[in-house]
Amino acid sequence: LNAAPGRVPRQRVRFLPAPAPGGGGAVELVAARVPVLADHPLVRGPPFRKLKIGAGHRLDVKASGVFVLGIGHGNKLLTELYNCHLTKVYTVGGLFGKATDDFSDTGNLVEKTTFDHITREKLERILAVIQGTNQKALLLYSNIDMKTQEAYELAVKGLIRPMGKSPPIITAVRCLQFALPEFQLEIHCLHETQQYLRKMVHEIGLELKSSAVCTQVRRIRDGVFTVDDALPRTQWNLQSIQEAIWNCQLKVETELEKTLG
Repeated sequence: LNAAPGRVPRQRVRFLPAPAPGGGGAVELVAARVPVLADHPLVRGPPFRKLKIGAGHRLDVKASGVFVLGIGHGNKLLTELYNCHLTKVYTVGGLFGKATDDFSDTGNLVEKTTFDHITREKLERILAVIQGTNQKALLLYSNIDMKTQEAYELAVKGLIRPMGKSPPIITAVRCLQFALPEFQLEIHCLHETQQYLRKMVHEIGLELKSSAVCTQVRRIRDGVFTVDDALPRTQWNLQSIQEAIWNCQLKVETELEKTLG
């Protein structure tokens, strides 16, 4: 930021001495515009001495994907987005046939199991049960009477969600790929952690009378932000960051107005 071109110094009018038109050594005062010395970089110093940056929903070291940061005034917007309790979407990879102490494929091996009896239909049946159970939890923690007009209007807008603290809630889950022993899920959730999703993969393995470990957790959406909005490491420069902020500004304002009014 400090290396970027600074603003043009302000101008002020001063009356400076100048030779009179008639000559003879006479001097007169002439109005002239000169830059304000207080705006000179050598006087003012660097424009930015500190910059406050805040982190949104965090990602642990074994996860990847969309990670939202707030810069300056954006820290307040981060808090407001957090109060919206927006859904996050992950793609989660799993591997049947073994279990580890931390539910990931890099943990210490605890046991190996067979998995030939598992089919995609059986997996999707378990996913349907998980989604149905969590839908009941979602309605419970939303504190809304589902027989009211308010509940109907919120459902139409897709705004039924817990507007306070709650356990992790899975709002939707589906199988994207299935090729034994590997599988991949798409999980829509609220108030989760990446470790919770790894444990969920482990429990799916147990429900299918086998075991499973998580091979990948990748966040592809965090509220209004998607992978398309994210900047890869090669684009971490001032121009790309400024463009990303400008491009996402309308999306953030629209979501805040819709949810918080």
